[in-house]
Amino acid sequence: MGELRKPLLLLALLAIALVVGVELGASLLVGGGDAGGALRASAGDLGVDVGEVGRISEPSGRGTGHLALIDVVALWTTGLFCLSLVLPDRVQGRIQGVATLVFAVLLILAALVLLVTAFVELTVMVSLFLAPPFGTLAYLALWGFFPVGEASLLLGLVLLLKLVWAGLLIAAQPRFLQNKGLVLLALTTLLCTVLLEFLHRLAPVVVTSILDDVGAVVFAVVALIWAVVLLVGSIPAIVKAVRVTAALPTR
Repeated sequence: MGELRKPLLLLALLAIALVVGVELGASLLVGGGDAGGALRASAGDLGVDVGEVGRISEPSGRGTGHLALIDVVALWTTGLFCLSLVLPDRVQGRIQGVATLVFAVLLILAALVLLVTAFVELTVMVSLFLAPPFGTLAYLALWGFFPVGEASLLLGLVLLLKLVWAGLLIAAQPRFLQNKGLVLLALTTLLCTVLLEFLHRLAPVVVTSILDDVGAVVFAVVALIWAVVLLVGSIPAIVKAVRVTAALPTR
């Protein structure tokens, strides 16, 4: 790998690990605020009196959490680079293919489950929203008051950490830019983050939860594509490791 700056590579691993951690904790960091007043105002616009309502909370959304499905691929890839710092090439070559195969299979299963969950929730959202007045009111009570500001701050932090990760990788080894798969992965995760922020700002807040779930569905599909790429890419490494092992002399 040439003049590899190991501390910068380790910092890149830390940065992308923080990204995944923040995204997985998004449901705890975003949402939960009281939305009772907003519900009464929206119901009044529809000509329906709901009286006094309480315990109506802003949803945390799924979009940011589903970004982790993509960024865990970046974390895995960066981790493999760091693994070369502690393991000989011969040992790493033998375990990398099998480990990547297992990781890809687990990612496919997780992405499929989360894709189905997000799609079903999206279908319910749209069905309720398009069934006024009571279906729409039910939608408003559950998903009608998305915390756009909080989500924007969180996505800004995530985007900054991703840029730091990419910058540290380049600083650690400029030849990483020649790795087309890594460059494409970095562009994918950056574009998906910007896309989610765009979806959050695209329409009035009353339908932001729907657009957030659209983003979650898209991210699950993108993660599936990357998981398949990893799966296919692991096969030659496994075959090579098997051939090398078979060629070793036996005692």
